[in-house]
Amino acid sequence: MSNDLTRQSERLIEEGRSLVRDNQHGGRHRREGIAEGSRRLRRQHFGKKLKSIALAVVGILVAASVAGVIIDGIGFVGVMVTFFAILAAVGFFSSRKIKIPQRADLTRTQDARQLVARTELWLEAQRPALPPPAVKLVEDIGVQLDGLGVQLEHVDPAHPAAGETRKLVGEVLPEMIDSYRKIPQHLRREQRAGSTPDAQLVDSLGKISKEIDHVTRQLAEGSLDDLAIRTRYLDYRYGGADGLPPPEKSQENN
Repeated sequence: MSNDLTRQSERLIEEGRSLVRDNQHGGRHRREGIAEGSRRLRRQHFGKKLKSIALAVVGILVAASVAGVIIDGIGFVGVMVTFFAILAAVGFFSSRKIKIPQRADLTRTQDARQLVARTELWLEAQRPALPPPAVKLVEDIGVQLDGLGVQLEHVDPAHPAAGETRKLVGEVLPEMIDSYRKIPQHLRREQRAGSTPDAQLVDSLGKISKEIDHVTRQLAEGSLDDLAIRTRYLDYRYGGADGLPPPEKSQENN
């Protein structure tokens, strides 16, 4: 029993030390984040974890002190209970991971800066399911989104250009990747209509990357009225990362 408690305490202490080391080196977000927006969310999450740990430790020490005053000392057992309670609190809060946004969360996000950061965070979580060329494009898009977010902060949220840009980032891009992920893995390299879902995804991400760059430049120049992106992104949206034709075309072919 004592050996189990010792191993558990050593594990929890090491988790606490790991948390401190991560903080000293800028946090784990530096290794995981693809761009500044998502790293900012990770820093905020990390700060909340540290705050929760501090509050828990203070609460446990206060409770132990009050108990000691009431019963005239908590003794060795009380000290050990307090010690392991602190270790448990550190282990619990340090193990809490940041919540990855769902696609619905991206659609509902209206704040430009938050949308960009959440989209970056969502993109990070998709990387393991993507082919290597697509992963590189996703990381590049993450950096582009930082620049786009800065420009959107100065645009009236009610302006059509801002709305269409949010649609491109918060709906079209996630929908394209989500469509690809729904394809069974053994079919992703299968030729269909002269291409494969893997190749189509890379091609579509390349188009999205160019579109984000174009929109960012236009916003930086103040050319809001020149942002006619609705007709442009419809091709990306309905081109189909899964290689399937749009429903309207399917009906016409039938």
